[in-house]
Amino acid sequence: MKRALLSVSDKNGLVEFATVLLSHGYTLISTGGTYRALSEAGLAVTAVDDITGFPECLDGRVKTLHPKIHGGLLGIRDKESHLAQMKELGIEPIDMVVVNLYPFKQTILKEGVELETAIENIDIGGPTMLRSAAKNYRFVTVICNPDDYGKVSEELGEKGAVSAQTRFKLAAKVFAHTAAYDTLIASHLKPLAGIEQFPQTLTLTYEKAQDMRYGENPHQNAAFYKEITTAKGLLTDIKQLHGKELSFNNINDTHGALELLKEYELPTVVACKHANPCGVGSGGDIHEAYMRAYTADPVSIFGGIVVSNREIDEIVATEISKIFLEIILAPSFTPDALSVLTKKKNIRVLTLDNISQKQPKTALDIKKVSGGILVQEIDNVLLPDTDFEYVTKRRPTEKEMSDLLFTWKIVKYVKSNGIAIGKDNQSLGIGCGQMNRIWAAKQAVEHCVEALGADILKGAALASDAFFPFPDCVEEAHRAGITAIIQPGGSVKDKESIELCDKYGIAMIFTGMRHFRH
Repeated sequence: MKRALLSVSDKNGLVEFATVLLSHGYTLISTGGTYRALSEAGLAVTAVDDITGFPECLDGRVKTLHPKIHGGLLGIRDKESHLAQMKELGIEPIDMVVVNLYPFKQTILKEGVELETAIENIDIGGPTMLRSAAKNYRFVTVICNPDDYGKVSEELGEKGAVSAQTRFKLAAKVFAHTAAYDTLIASHLKPLAGIEQFPQTLTLTYEKAQDMRYGENPHQNAAFYKEITTAKGLLTDIKQLHGKELSFNNINDTHGALELLKEYELPTVVACKHANPCGVGSGGDIHEAYMRAYTADPVSIFGGIVVSNREIDEIVATEISKIFLEIILAPSFTPDALSVLTKKKNIRVLTLDNISQKQPKTALDIKKVSGGILVQEIDNVLLPDTDFEYVTKRRPTEKEMSDLLFTWKIVKYVKSNGIAIGKDNQSLGIGCGQMNRIWAAKQAVEHCVEALGADILKGAALASDAFFPFPDCVEEAHRAGITAIIQPGGSVKDKESIELCDKYGIAMIFTGMRHFRH
């Protein structure tokens, strides 16, 4: 007689699958809530303590941790010494294990969950049974996900048994499942216990949000995974209201735009292309902000991403619909705005609650390199706690200071080497990803002149993500008519840049903090 042990938290499909097992000659063994569910469904089921001869104890903490359970799972069926010892000890084989674990994830995602509650939802017996059965997969079928009931039922119906290939595949799933479960527990407990941020061994767990059609290029396979967290305002929380399925590049580009958007409190629109900002505008309302972002670079915005930190109404939607965009993301859209936008078949319309909430300080930035990963804290600080260093004879005016801070936010999210120029709550020129800083400065100036004309640069502010290695960027700023500069400082040639600023009457401040972005 074949025996199957069932103990599940997720009871979806349980009774139906147990009925299939009974029809194929299995005896059902169960415990706790699973036993009650099967009994109430009228199925014949044996309690675990009838097998072990030992009652559940310690408020249910100990149920299946017994030699008659684990001996029945781990005994090697073609090894005479095992069979003899099992017979001597009265241990009968268990041929199938159906277990899914205490809902630890669901527990810790509840607001205000207490440590003791989380601890009580750490499964002990479940992972032990799964691992025992998976280790002995040559003889035992192990199922940790209700999604696999169908495959097992199909094979039982067609062949009367589960194939060796399927048993091996299910066993591999188990070890991945228990590893993720333990990693989630460790991730929850480590910060509470004060364990170092970067331990000697690093384990991470993510859940698949969706498969991608392809990655950065059509020949690359890809998927989108999400963190298991209570944090709000994350890209993984977006809701799609209209348009084609999101691509790998769509998600990556939207991330770049969204993180910059979170730096602004005024109504703001960020336009992004290939993960670099191409137009940023703030204003009294979102229409004014959009027009500033659009006119900053009406060429690059085409086919790009637009994100807004305020609701999109019909007026803004009408402006947006005049050009081709891949994505428009906002906290909400009025019905009239949706009516306008959904007339365009391909535009992806997305919403995100808590759109201005930044990532938690505990979030990690992870980059894959050959043979490993680089892990760092996310760059979620705009400026250091210390005051600016006013290094030139002339200090910025109040107006220039406002422009400097607006532009400093932009350059933080520009790929290095990066330069951003701005004025009156509008980006004017952005130079990104250059091999040297003067090329980035020249690029920013040239883009502005092409899009808006040279006159608008008069009195503008320039931000650099890192220090000036030479005073050539100051020279370029002067030629363009820029009157204020913000940069980290720290070059051995800072003095030359300062002296040149003083010569031209440019106000320059040092932040003492750089924002490389690679």
